[in-house]
Amino acid sequence: MIHILATGPQSLIQDLGRPGWANIGVGPSGAFDRGALRLANRLVGNRETTACIETLGGGFRLAVNEPTIVCVTGADGPISIITNGVERLTARNAPIALGADEVLAIDSPTFGLRSYVAIRQGLRVESTLGSASTDTLASIGPAVLVAGQEFSLANEAISHPPLDLAVARPISGPLHVILGPRWDWFTPVAQAEFLRETWAVSPVSSRIGIRLIGTALERVESSRELASEPMVTGAIQVPPDGLPVILGPDRPTTGGYPVIAVVVDAHLDRLAQLAPGTSVTFRAVDLG
Repeated sequence: MIHILATGPQSLIQDLGRPGWANIGVGPSGAFDRGALRLANRLVGNRETTACIETLGGGFRLAVNEPTIVCVTGADGPISIITNGVERLTARNAPIALGADEVLAIDSPTFGLRSYVAIRQGLRVESTLGSASTDTLASIGPAVLVAGQEFSLANEAISHPPLDLAVARPISGPLHVILGPRWDWFTPVAQAEFLRETWAVSPVSSRIGIRLIGTALERVESSRELASEPMVTGAIQVPPDGLPVILGPDRPTTGGYPVIAVVVDAHLDRLAQLAPGTSVTFRAVDLG
């Protein structure tokens, strides 16, 4: 049995999401940092699709009543095992032997924002539309975790963990974007500013969208309206205030603000680790 002792600011059940339901207005949801979830599952010997816990910031605590293997990936920062009140630091990105009645503790990250906790065999949770992910916009999937919850184990283990440590992924540098589809809605000055500006992540950000602070981007025609059109994760919308919003995995399926650019798939996982105040720059790329 898995016991949730504390959740920090927000802890959710996430797997790789439920793509393919936009026609009925349901977004993909799923782990914000897909690579971190996949890695955590591999390190405990689970299928990569197994549901994990995505926890924001620090303050998460978990205990088990039988020995098992756990792993923490994603953000960087101190984690520890507490045994009979004695705390000892342990490593991220590596399998951790967690004994009966021991506590896994995740403290505030020193870099990044979201951590992923995988437990060997996985958590037994119900699926909705083929996924156990919590969609915070549509309120689909398991409820936000609260202290005192308990979970039994699933049966998602496939092998003994093949690795004992994974090298941290490089996540610095500009975010690569494809320009458009509404690039031409913005003035030449705004287009240049979008790629030149060092933006800051707003505290008013979530899995739905990451708001940026910087120079407002001016449209060619400020009064021009756009009919709602399909949205994708990583689309960078520009509302009337001119400040970009990068859509996350719990985004709406349609939107009416012009999309100036779209973050390439290879850089989407990095969005999960953009803490408030983090600097963001963009680089235009051509995938053709």
